[in-house]
Amino acid sequence: MPRVGQAHLDARRQQILDAARARFASHGFARTSMADVVAESGLSTGAIYRYFTSKDEIVIAVCEQASDALPKALTIEAVSGFLEHVRTLARETGHARLVAQIYAEAAVSPALASVVQRQLSTMRAAVAELLPDRQPDDAGQIAEAFVAVCGSYSQQLAVRGDLDPAPFASALMAIVRG
Repeated sequence: MPRVGQAHLDARRQQILDAARARFASHGFARTSMADVVAESGLSTGAIYRYFTSKDEIVIAVCEQASDALPKALTIEAVSGFLEHVRTLARETGHARLVAQIYAEAAVSPALASVVQRQLSTMRAAVAELLPDRQPDDAGQIAEAFVAVCGSYSQQLAVRGDLDPAPFASALMAIVRG
């Protein structure tokens, strides 16, 4: 019997995560069962359980694949582009609804909360690094507020639907400028 290569295993794992991400975004974690993930993925139950022992494990794996789409500069153009990217993901993939689900679940799941806290810390550090002319405490406070407003924009997209990023970009620039 031929051995399955690592590329095949990685592709199957990603297939499961993509199916779970789509189902979680459209139906939420509570209304998605392992059977739903099996159906969405097109794989067998055994194939799913080969990679993940529980839905909670899948939720954490989905969260760990967060995108690194922060702006590369703190200019109005870069910030507006970043927020437009968030808006596009919300429209095309339900990403804002998925993030809302992740935050809600992180409030009751210590393992998921740890992943989210680590990601937020990384985001704050990345924003603070874009403020080299600021004192570390000042840069940290700006980064904290910047990440909070970005999170709020995503949450509002999840609830309100398509939402113009311009006021949020202006608010973020006001925070950056102090």
